[in-house]
Amino acid sequence: MTSPLEKALTYRLHRLHKLTDRESEAAYLGRLGIPLGEGRCLAAIGAFAPLSVQDLARRANLNKAQASRAAQSLVERGLVDKRASAEDGRSVVLTLTPGGTDLWARTMATIGALNDRFFGGLSDGEREVFGRLLDRAIARAEARLGGAEEG
Repeated sequence: MTSPLEKALTYRLHRLHKLTDRESEAAYLGRLGIPLGEGRCLAAIGAFAPLSVQDLARRANLNKAQASRAAQSLVERGLVDKRASAEDGRSVVLTLTPGGTDLWARTMATIGALNDRFFGGLSDGEREVFGRLLDRAIARAEARLGGAEEG
């Protein structure tokens, strides 16, 4: 018997999030040698650079403090370059270094493998429909929140 809680989409999405994060964390550490948060930041910087720390937080679905710590760790590892913004001297701009670009390619391959693993039970058509439904739900949530939430 399924309880009303188990039927709630928010409950099920959170459960899926926790299950996929657990496996993703292991994959990022084992395959890439970096924690999940840093991997998410590396992926976001590679996909959307140049990024400020605030933009990175939004793109990596982290809060600003988490994004800042992850970015600094990536800078210290020589994977990300941090420069003062030409537009706003108080903020920084993050881009990948050549070594970061190499790890970014491996990160994207890992993300692809994880997506195949997590959603391999769905047909291509089901994945497409699921993706569109998620996009609609995300857009609605962002509109309700004004798109200003952190992480």
